[in-house]
Amino acid sequence: MNSNDFRRELIKIMPGYVWTVHRPSKFTKFYLSATGIQSSGFNRLSTLQVIRREKDNEYIAYEVKSAGFGLRAPRLSGYTDGTLARALRGLQKHYEIMARTYSSHAGAIEFARKKHNKGVESDA
Repeated sequence: MNSNDFRRELIKIMPGYVWTVHRPSKFTKFYLSATGIQSSGFNRLSTLQVIRREKDNEYIAYEVKSAGFGLRAPRLSGYTDGTLARALRGLQKHYEIMARTYSSHAGAIEFARKKHNKGVESDA
């Protein structure tokens, strides 16, 4: 796969991102990488990094990593799978699971605080 085909695949699956496909060098001829950003004005809302690795024209793996708000935001998580669509869906599922987990913990803490502060008007 060449850079143009890779860009078309990225835009087809994730049209909400502005994609930059990085030029492969002689040292990176077995993989392609791209960075996609979502922004609002000058604010970067989300960054996706996609790496497509190929081995012996048989095995293909897509690795996706994402970062949150800002240019220098740390990577939040990543996921690897055999197709770009499955890798992106796997990363999305991971974030949905983490959101439910954190929401559950936050709810437990809120419930315990309300039970403890029963009759107290201030919620400081």
